[in-house]
Amino acid sequence: MSPSADPLPAPVRLVDVAGAVLEQLLTVAIQDADADEVTPPLGSAAGWNSERISWFREYHHAAAGLDGPAQQKSWAISCDGQLAGSIRLKRTGAGSLETGIWLGRTFRGRGIAREALRLVKDRAAASGATVLEADTTAGNTAALMLLRSAGAELEEGQASDAAAVPVRARIPLR
Repeated sequence: MSPSADPLPAPVRLVDVAGAVLEQLLTVAIQDADADEVTPPLGSAAGWNSERISWFREYHHAAAGLDGPAQQKSWAISCDGQLAGSIRLKRTGAGSLETGIWLGRTFRGRGIAREALRLVKDRAAASGATVLEADTTAGNTAALMLLRSAGAELEEGQASDAAAVPVRARIPLR
């Protein structure tokens, strides 16, 4: 058996975000991720501020199921029993779902995102979706590599800053 160039992650699971899990996930986000990677820009102070923390809690509380009012579901990503980040699905149209992911810095580069994306692709397909979509930018090379490894077709938009060029990914599920 030849060694793989990619590390195999410890067991990765998707965990419902509720109660204590929500507060643990918020702690991971604050301590191990940039606020801009996790939330939209909110409030007058940069970084993690009270508006972003409130948004984080409200967002995950509302993202309780694809058939709920928000038509969105979020999960905490657990790796070897530790919360590492979050991944989501959101209904965007007939047969399509959108995903987004963030990981704490200490969990990146270990194959955890690839495994979490595989798990969420399975859930998307089981929900009846035929395509999984994601948005990123041309400057986010880690996200582009992850999406390509999942079989995504990438389409670039236009922007004056090359790193800020929007990229739309579409992953066929069937």
